[in-house]
Amino acid sequence: MTYRTKRTCASALALALGLALSACGTMTAGDNNMSLDSTNQPVVERANYALDLATSDAGLSVPEQARLADWFETLDLRYGDRVSIDDPVGNPATRNAVAAVASRFGLLLADSAPVTEGYVSPGNVRVVVTRSIAYVPGCPIWDDEYGFERGNQTSTGYGCAVNTNVAAMIANPEDLLEGQHGTGETVIMTSNRAINAYRNATPTGNGGGALPEVASTEGGS
Repeated sequence: MTYRTKRTCASALALALGLALSACGTMTAGDNNMSLDSTNQPVVERANYALDLATSDAGLSVPEQARLADWFETLDLRYGDRVSIDDPVGNPATRNAVAAVASRFGLLLADSAPVTEGYVSPGNVRVVVTRSIAYVPGCPIWDDEYGFERGNQTSTGYGCAVNTNVAAMIANPEDLLEGQHGTGETVIMTSNRAINAYRNATPTGNGGGALPEVASTEGGS
């Protein structure tokens, strides 16, 4: 074998090793997932929207309340949003006025407000709307060129469809993090309502009376 042939073979071997290493370097977390646990999980992001309103000892004036209601409508305020106020003086009249406007959209005021940029000027109150969104980053994943996993591992796109749909359909994305907190009280009347309705309902086959009697000799030979 000549020197040129040896050098050509060595170059081909180095190229093959380089391609193999580069392929290993592009593997994602799903390529090595040998379980049925999805690595594509929803994430929740929060965004704060703030509006400063002029206040007085009597709370919010009628024009400021109208401006707040228009702002809520512009934001399309809905279930899952968190409304809070940052009032340096803590005027109860101001809080009651903001709570009254928020109640038109079916929401209650939160106990505390998040930290926002800047400061509240004297004579003003800051209303903060915190909105959360849920999504699954990186989905959908269509990098499966073979249609099957040669190493019997879980597909990189496993869980994208289910978890993306859950993130899109959930009314309050915060429920993905903490869920709903109960009051600790059991309401017996509510829990037994379905049971009592089932017990008191008229049987569907009754038809307002007894089932018809049919002789075994009737109809047919």
